[in-house]
Amino acid sequence: MSSPPRSRRRTAELAPPPSVEAPGPATAPVAATTGPRSSKRPFLLDFFPLESDRDTRVARFYARLREGHLSTTRCPKDNLLLWPPRTACPRCHTEELEWVDLPDRGRIYAFSAVLAGAPLGMEDDVPFSVGLVDLEGAALRLFGRIEGKPWNALTIGEAVRVEPYTIDDGRVFYRFRAGP
Repeated sequence: MSSPPRSRRRTAELAPPPSVEAPGPATAPVAATTGPRSSKRPFLLDFFPLESDRDTRVARFYARLREGHLSTTRCPKDNLLLWPPRTACPRCHTEELEWVDLPDRGRIYAFSAVLAGAPLGMEDDVPFSVGLVDLEGAALRLFGRIEGKPWNALTIGEAVRVEPYTIDDGRVFYRFRAGP
């Protein structure tokens, strides 16, 4: 008894219908309403998220970060600390979450060096360190870039502090700083 013939996949690309405009290249300028973007990071490959109220429901995370505070959400019903910040509790599904500040200090749990193959816009920064950091006083382990020392001078258990930094296009993100 032989098996039925396999179906063949269509591999031809289909052109968009005439009434639909084909998208431009990935590096096409972004509309002014979304804010400036670096020409080094095309929208689809942008490592950093959009931050405005119009673009995300966790815009308060970025606003607090801009003020110097790392924060996240907590479910008051389950007393569950959520990272990354969420819009709903994964346990009870409530959307009535509280914003809480996180500790600004921690210790390196693990780290690695990016020696090649950095994300777009970070190629000139190679080599740099990334790692997991246990925050002091919070049951959270965060991933992020580690600055302040060369990658080969970092140690497991070393104290670091959280710091916000501004990206070249005006958005903000966090990183960890080792050293004094």
